[in-house]
Amino acid sequence: MKITIDEIARVSGVSKGTVSRVINGKTTVAAHTREKVLDVMNRLGFVPDPAARELSMRSKYTIGISIGQGDNRISPYFALIWRALARETQELGIQFIELSDDLSSYIRLPNAVLLFSAQHTHKRLDFLKSQQIPAVVIGHEPGHAFVVPDDHTGGKLAAEHLLKLGHRRFAFLGTHIPSQAADDRRNGFCETLLKAGHPLSPELNLEGHFNTLDAYRAIRKAWEQGHRFTALFAASDEMAMGAIGALQDLGVQVPEQVSVLGFDGFPFPGLRLTTIAQDIPRIAHEAVQLALSGIEGEDPQGVYVPVQLQMGSTTAPPPDSPV
Repeated sequence: MKITIDEIARVSGVSKGTVSRVINGKTTVAAHTREKVLDVMNRLGFVPDPAARELSMRSKYTIGISIGQGDNRISPYFALIWRALARETQELGIQFIELSDDLSSYIRLPNAVLLFSAQHTHKRLDFLKSQQIPAVVIGHEPGHAFVVPDDHTGGKLAAEHLLKLGHRRFAFLGTHIPSQAADDRRNGFCETLLKAGHPLSPELNLEGHFNTLDAYRAIRKAWEQGHRFTALFAASDEMAMGAIGALQDLGVQVPEQVSVLGFDGFPFPGLRLTTIAQDIPRIAHEAVQLALSGIEGEDPQGVYVPVQLQMGSTTAPPPDSPV
C-alpha cells in the first residue's frame, strides 16, 4: 500500500501542511518537528512523488502587501524588498498585489496580507483578525507572525567593529519617531559601548529620520555646535550617505578623520560603504512562507534573519590611534 502525506501527518501528530513544508524543504518548520516528520517518513518508507511535489509548489493564492501611511515607496529599502517579494511569489505562482493602509476599504481581501511599516500596524492587525485573514508583519511584532532582521545584533556588531578599530568617541543617527528598527539598532550599539566603558554621549544621539537630507542636517548641526566624534553609526545606509555628505562639506575626511558605518547593505555607485548588511531575499522568503503557513492554519511565529558586517572603505582607525 502506498504511504500518503495524510498517513505521515497522522503518525507524526502534525498537520498535512506541515508535512508538505518538510517535503518541500521550507524553513518555517521547527527543527524538532522536522526531525520527527523525517523519522516517520523513513520508518514508513515514504518516497515523495517528484511530479506531485512540483505541482504542490504552484499556488493559486493571492498575497497582498499593505503599505504604512506615509511610507517612502521610492526608498532603496522598499524597492529591494518589493522586488524580492515579487520574485518570491512569482516563483511560487502566487499573485502579489499592493494594498493601501486602509484595509477596510476593500470588498474582498487576499488570502494573506504582509504589513509593511510599523505605523498603524495594530489597527491593521486587529482588522485582519476580525476578517480571519492571516497577517505577517515585516518588522518586530511579538504575538504575531513576523520577520525581521536581527537589528539588536546588528547594532552590537557595529559597536564591536568600531571599538576594535580603536574608536572611543561615538555618534549615533536614528530617529525620535517610534521605530522598532532604530530602537533595536541603537540599543544593541549603546549596550555594547557601555559594556566596553565608552557610553554614547546624549548630545550625540542624533535624529536623521531615516532619510538622507535630515541626516545631513543633523550631522552638520552637531559638528558646527562643537560636538566631536571619530565614529558614527547610522541606523540606515541612507542616513550614512547623508552624514558622509555633511562631513565632506565640512572639510572632514572619511574615514581618515571620522569613520561612518551604516545598516542595510545597499549598493551605492562609487562608494563602498561599511555597513551591517541584512539579507533582503531571505526576509522576503520567510515572509511569504509565514503567510502560507497562516493560510494553512499554522500558529504564528517570529523569524529573526541574521545580519553581518560588510566591510567597505568608510571605516578606519581614529586619527589619534597608534594603529
